[in-house]
Amino acid sequence: MALAIELALYCTRTSGKRLQCSSRAFPVTNVSASRKARVAFCFQEANLSLLTESREESPPTESIQELSDLQLLWRAVKLPIYSVALIPLSVGSATAFLESGAFDGGQYSLLLVSSVLVITWLNLSNDAFDADTGVDKNKKESVVNITGSQRGVLLASFACLAFGCAGLLRAALVASDIRVASLLAAAISCGYIYQCPPFRLSYKGLGEPLCFLAFGPFATTAFYLSQSHKAILPLTPTLWGASALVGITTTLILLCSHFHQVHCKYSSPVLFIQAQIEDDKAVGKISPLVRLGTENGSKVVTFLVTGLYTGLCALAALKALPLPCAALCLLTLPVGKMVVDFVSSNHHDKKKIFLAKYFCVRLHIAFGSALVLGMLLRAWR
Repeated sequence: MALAIELALYCTRTSGKRLQCSSRAFPVTNVSASRKARVAFCFQEANLSLLTESREESPPTESIQELSDLQLLWRAVKLPIYSVALIPLSVGSATAFLESGAFDGGQYSLLLVSSVLVITWLNLSNDAFDADTGVDKNKKESVVNITGSQRGVLLASFACLAFGCAGLLRAALVASDIRVASLLAAAISCGYIYQCPPFRLSYKGLGEPLCFLAFGPFATTAFYLSQSHKAILPLTPTLWGASALVGITTTLILLCSHFHQVHCKYSSPVLFIQAQIEDDKAVGKISPLVRLGTENGSKVVTFLVTGLYTGLCALAALKALPLPCAALCLLTLPVGKMVVDFVSSNHHDKKKIFLAKYFCVRLHIAFGSALVLGMLLRAWR
């Protein structure tokens, strides 16, 4: 019995923008005269679109018409991201309260406002400097793209930095501890070399380590020390452990913010084309996901979330963290699992994965709040 099979794949280019592929099936002839059959073979996906390398040539996943002005404004403001100012401050202050029983509400308020201003500088200057390289040219929610004024955004960002630094300096003087000013300066320096020229270390894939240091050991420790007035607070294992955990949850937000920049070209049982980060790669921004790809990136997210809860249990076992902290933080496990499941299932989907960073914000807030409440419960015991 002989079987003759012919299969043709026709590919035509439409308007120079995308490659449209369709399959054509030819009859299969059985040479045996006793049976006559015609079997058609075709690809499982008859209409296959292969996007070209250029972003300009590919239609955006979300067109500007699909986003209302309110949605664009919400994305540009990034209000949930400001939790990275609230959580380190709250955890540091709660740890200080556990150690000394003292809390200065005025100092806390001053540091909160100043920190929000510094985060605003980070967000605005990031958009302004990214406009220089063209990495945000397709980012509809970029403040520069919305306002049309890179210079105006940059000036506003440095005005926020000036006022924020003034507030932080005032808080450091009130605390009368040189370590406060030094650690806050180190945290802000991490933010500067992360995104500002001539450093732009985020383009070299160093954004996540800098984020961990800035919001974890540097900022959280500075906020802890800022609550000391009459006595110098010691640097305890509880502080180091809590600051490391805060650093991990903050880093997760930054890491997952890269996923929606990934464009999955095509994936099927027949043909698989690796996802590429077009805008980042084009300007030489080698983020972790450029190096690893989205699939391996999702494994890194799983590793960090697993490490977060493993570290929590280890710190509790070593008595570096109060048991109420560990117990309450373990209640956030469903949120951590939600992050892992969502990223693992949707890392290839540009439209859906945009929400990953907001799931990480939920974890950051829930885990940080649990740490704070656990510290307070132990202190009031």
